[in-house]
Amino acid sequence: MSASPYYVTTPIYYVNDRPHIGHAYTTLACDVLARFKRLEGHEVHFLTGTDEHGQKVEKSARAAGVETQNFTDEVSQNFRRLADDMNYSNDDFIRTTEARHIHAAQAIWRRIQANGHIYLGSYSGWYAVRDEAFYAEGELEETDDGRKVGPSGAEVEWVEEPSYFFDLSKWQQPLLDFYAANPDFIGPDTRRNEVISFVEGGLRDLSISRTSFTWGIPVPDDSDHIMYVWLDALTNYITAVGYPDENNSDYLKFWPADLHMVGKDIVRFHAVYWPAFLMAANLAPPKRVYAHGWLLNKGEKMSKSLGNVVLPEDLIERYGLDPVRYYLLREVPFGSDGYISHETMVSRINGDLANDIGNLAQRSLSMVAKNCDSMVPQPGPFTSDDKALLSAAVAALDSIREEFNRQAFHRGLEVIWRVVSDANRYVDSQAPWELRKSDPSRMGTVLYVLAETIRHLAILIQPVMPDSAADMLDQLNVPGEARSFVNLGPDHALKAGTTLPKPRPVFPRFVDEEVTDSA
Repeated sequence: MSASPYYVTTPIYYVNDRPHIGHAYTTLACDVLARFKRLEGHEVHFLTGTDEHGQKVEKSARAAGVETQNFTDEVSQNFRRLADDMNYSNDDFIRTTEARHIHAAQAIWRRIQANGHIYLGSYSGWYAVRDEAFYAEGELEETDDGRKVGPSGAEVEWVEEPSYFFDLSKWQQPLLDFYAANPDFIGPDTRRNEVISFVEGGLRDLSISRTSFTWGIPVPDDSDHIMYVWLDALTNYITAVGYPDENNSDYLKFWPADLHMVGKDIVRFHAVYWPAFLMAANLAPPKRVYAHGWLLNKGEKMSKSLGNVVLPEDLIERYGLDPVRYYLLREVPFGSDGYISHETMVSRINGDLANDIGNLAQRSLSMVAKNCDSMVPQPGPFTSDDKALLSAAVAALDSIREEFNRQAFHRGLEVIWRVVSDANRYVDSQAPWELRKSDPSRMGTVLYVLAETIRHLAILIQPVMPDSAADMLDQLNVPGEARSFVNLGPDHALKAGTTLPKPRPVFPRFVDEEVTDSA
C-alpha cells in the first residue's frame, strides 16, 4: 500500500446561481477518487470551491439587488451545503475572494510579468459574459434572431478597452511538446485531440485584464485594471497548497496536482491557458486534466434558461443519497454525454442495487442468522467453485484501480457487479437451503464464502456508496479499522464464531408512486 500524496480538484464553481446536478456530478467523481485513494493508503488532498469574481457575478448580484460580496457569500454557502448533502469528503473549500487567494493570484501575475510574458495593449473583440471568455470571429455563429453566440451558445458582445496581454502565441510549440511528452495529460482522447487541434491551429495573445468593471482582483501596480477571471480562477489550485510559498510543506507534497476534473466546456482553459501560465511562471503544470461529458435532460444540456435544471437535493429526497451517487457514475460513461431519467434511475435502483447486491446480502446473511445462530460459520475445505468466487472478489481491486485511474467509473463499477453476479449464481448453484438438511457442514462453508464475498464487495463499494457500505460492514461486524483495501484477501478474512447483528435490508426497492397511483 502506498502512502504517496494524491491531489485532486474540482473546477471552482461560478457563484451566479444555485448548484445543479452538473456541479454535483463533477464533484462526485472527485469524491469517489479521493475516497478510493484514501482506502489505498494515499495521503489525499481533495479541493473544491467557488469562483466569485468577474462581470457575470457582478451582473447577477445587481439583478438580485444585493451587494456583490453579500451575493457571493450566500451563493458560495449553497455549494458548501451541496458538499454536505452529497456526502463529499473534500479537505478544503476555497473561495477566490479569500485573502490567501488574492495574494497568490497577484504573486503569479508578478512572476509571469517579471519573466517578460505580460504587456500592456488594447483589446477589441468578442466577449461572452456567461463564459468569461474571448472568442475569435471564426468561432462565432449567428442565431435566427441575429445574435452572435460563441461555441457554448453564450451570447457575445463587442468589447474595446485597454488590456494587459499574456503572450500565449509564444507557447504554441512548448504546449505541443508538453502534450507529446505527456500523452496522459488530457483525457479522454477525444478532448486531447480537440485541444491539440486547437493549439496546432495557432494561438493568439490573450487579454488578461479588464477595466470595464471592478469586481475582481486588482492588477499589481495598476489598480485601474482587474485580473481576467480565468487567470484569477485557475490560480486557486496552487493557492490551496500554499503558493506563493513554494517551500510550504503542502506545496512540496501535493503540487503538481494529480488530477484537475472539469466539464468539457472548460477544457481549453485548463489544458491550454493554465499550463501556459504555469510554464511562464516557471511552475510545473498539473499531471492530468480530465474533461467529462454533460448530463442531458431530454436530450439537452441542462441550463437555467431552458428551464430543465435538475437539482441534486430533489434527486436525493426522492431516491436516496447512495442510489443517486451510484446511478450518476454507473449510468453514463464518464467521458461522454449521456441521458438521465426517472426510468433509468428506477431501473438501476431496483435492478443493480435491490435485486443484485441488496438481495445477495439480505438472503445470505438471513440464512446465516437462521441456520448458524447469527454467527459467522466455520468453513470446511474450499471447493474449486468456492475458490473461484473468493479469488474473483480479491482480484477485483486491481481492475477497479485501473479503470478509476483513467476515470472510467462506469467500468470500475461493472467489475464489482461482475462479482455480484458471480455470487448470485453461486448461491443458486450451491443451494444452501437444500444443504441445510443434506450436508449442514457444506452449507456452513457456502454461507461463509458468501459472507466473505459480501465483505469484499462492501469494502470495494465504499468510495461510491459510503453509507450503504458501512451498513453492510456493520452487519458483518467488521471493525472500522479493518475496512481499507489492505484488509482485502484471506489474511483479514471473517473469523468463524463472530456474532452478527440481525440482518436488515440495505437497498430497498423503489416503489414508483406515479405508476402505483395510476394503476
